[in-house]
Amino acid sequence: MHADWNLLWPKIAEATGQTVYMVLATLVLSTVLGLALGLLLYASRKGGLLHNRIVYAVLSVLVNVVRPVPALIAIVVLSPVTRELIGTAVGTDAVILPMTVIATFGVARIVESNLLAVEPGVVEAARAMGTGPVRILVTVLVPEALGPLILGLTFMLVALIDFSVIAGTVGGGGVGNLAITHGYLRFDTRVMVVTVLILIALVQAAQLLGNVLSRKVLRR
Repeated sequence: MHADWNLLWPKIAEATGQTVYMVLATLVLSTVLGLALGLLLYASRKGGLLHNRIVYAVLSVLVNVVRPVPALIAIVVLSPVTRELIGTAVGTDAVILPMTVIATFGVARIVESNLLAVEPGVVEAARAMGTGPVRILVTVLVPEALGPLILGLTFMLVALIDFSVIAGTVGGGGVGNLAITHGYLRFDTRVMVVTVLILIALVQAAQLLGNVLSRKVLRR
């Protein structure tokens, strides 16, 4: 049974909006949390501004454990927490929690890696001027690494689009849910093609935006 496109286009628009909402909300939350965690990882490592071997070991192990967890597993494992906090484990709002948890640890490692690439002389110069560790992290290191950080966050943004599709297949809404309910389960290839094209467009837009922003920052 093929879809009635007059009825389907509004659903496609709604599903696309849900996907954009899921991805952007997760990106904002995971960027804030991941930046804080990444700064702490960088500062607490050996030779760091706030060297603490125990803190770094705990955080590093936590990141290494959580980051590789598949999206579908994360949604299922965190469903009791999601249900407790949101009131349901199904829907667009509900999947933002597991998406944010996984993305936060990914962003943290991206932040740490890019901060490590900053020329050590920049930090030493700031120290020589009497700048405190926290101020060096926020006002020196982050601006210095901003261009590469934007590229790293662009990679995460693309990954979140993929994540949202997986979330949609288990009741998260969005384009993934539309592809399953109106395409795959109804054997309608046309709907599947449209959803794939939408996802390609979203990925291309995200990559283009990231490239433009990073180039502007790097040219400063």
